[in-house]
Amino acid sequence: MPKCPADMMDAVSDNMKERTGRSLEEWVALVQASGLDALDQNSVRKWLKSEHGVLQNSQWAIADAAARAAGWERPSVEGYIDSQYTGAKAALRPIFEAIREFVMSLGEDISIEGRGTYTPFVRKRQFATAMAAKDRLDLGLRYKDLPADPRLEATNRVGQATHKLSLYSPADLDDGVKALIRAAYEQNG
Repeated sequence: MPKCPADMMDAVSDNMKERTGRSLEEWVALVQASGLDALDQNSVRKWLKSEHGVLQNSQWAIADAAARAAGWERPSVEGYIDSQYTGAKAALRPIFEAIREFVMSLGEDISIEGRGTYTPFVRKRQFATAMAAKDRLDLGLRYKDLPADPRLEATNRVGQATHKLSLYSPADLDDGVKALIRAAYEQNG
């Protein structure tokens, strides 16, 4: 099973021709000939779906490869994180850093992955996510067995999280929230 987004892209790319009838290189050439801006990965994915019926994982791999062929470089994890906390959202960075510090203290088996709009914390699978919103940080947590806490709201909008809660300052990362994070960590290992 792929361990990170780059591994997933490699796995999808390896059997692209078998699943879609074209190799990754053939798809990249088709995107280049289409007149689309290959750096606009969202538009490329929509086009692949609407014009060619390409499924989601293949869309992502093709759009990524086409963008890289056009000169785009995938940011580092820290580059993704930095881009999430700019402008008005820069004030939310201390909340993220408090979450990161606590999450990383839970065990040596945790990795952080880069995404454009949120940051996932992964054990065997994502167990927590941090997503900067307008005036708060949404902490997504993945549960198999939901702890009782009135602050938790059901969600399917933050990575693989099943529930979320909103934090408005680092002080909101209290012992109760830490217990919720620890429960998600323990349930996803």
